[in-house]
Amino acid sequence: MSKKVMIVDDEKNIVDILKFNLKKEGFETVEAYDGEQAVEMALNEKPDLILLDVMLPKMDGFAVCQKLRQTVSTPILMLTAKEEEVDKVLGLELGADDYITKPFSPRELMARVKANLRRTTIEENAKNTAGAVLKFGELVIDIEHYEVKHGSDLIELTLREFELVKFLALQQGQIFSRESLLEKVWGYEYYGDVRTVDVTVRRLREKLEKDPSNPDYIMTKRGVGYYFSKTN
Repeated sequence: MSKKVMIVDDEKNIVDILKFNLKKEGFETVEAYDGEQAVEMALNEKPDLILLDVMLPKMDGFAVCQKLRQTVSTPILMLTAKEEEVDKVLGLELGADDYITKPFSPRELMARVKANLRRTTIEENAKNTAGAVLKFGELVIDIEHYEVKHGSDLIELTLREFELVKFLALQQGQIFSRESLLEKVWGYEYYGDVRTVDVTVRRLREKLEKDPSNPDYIMTKRGVGYYFSKTN
């Protein structure tokens, strides 16, 4: 069964170009042209991935991303015509899995789409295998059921956040550079842009740690990378 990609952009020519390239690669597409329509369609159509433009009428892409992250974990790839660093980081902070800046080449876009879908498929297939439950004091990572709890409290994570904490926890104490984490967790290189890892780590610490500025679980080795503490 072909994967369904939802395209959200108010410029019809952009939508048509994206549709053409996606269908050429065998994807099914659905389209939305404003933020409110995007939220409704995402909940009804249940796409496998969402291409979400930042500049939209009625509700901008950031608001759409934030709204959807309350209920769905579908991979979101944000499209932005802006080069400002704050826009890219804000999208990631709100739960986007990836971003790409216009103008972009069809080849780069399809690489991003396929990598995000491939990672999601791997995670879905893992559900059919026997999963482990990792325990680190009060923190419990249930790999099979994609759940993280602190004591009896369920912690809501995006798919990418879960992938990252699982990856680090399974290799407790091993230090990984940000570039290495991009390759192993995100599944492809970000052309030298490693801020994605920093943002995801920061969001994880805010959710997992009692004191994010003095973490117990996800640690930083200054100048090297991140690792999961061996003291737990």
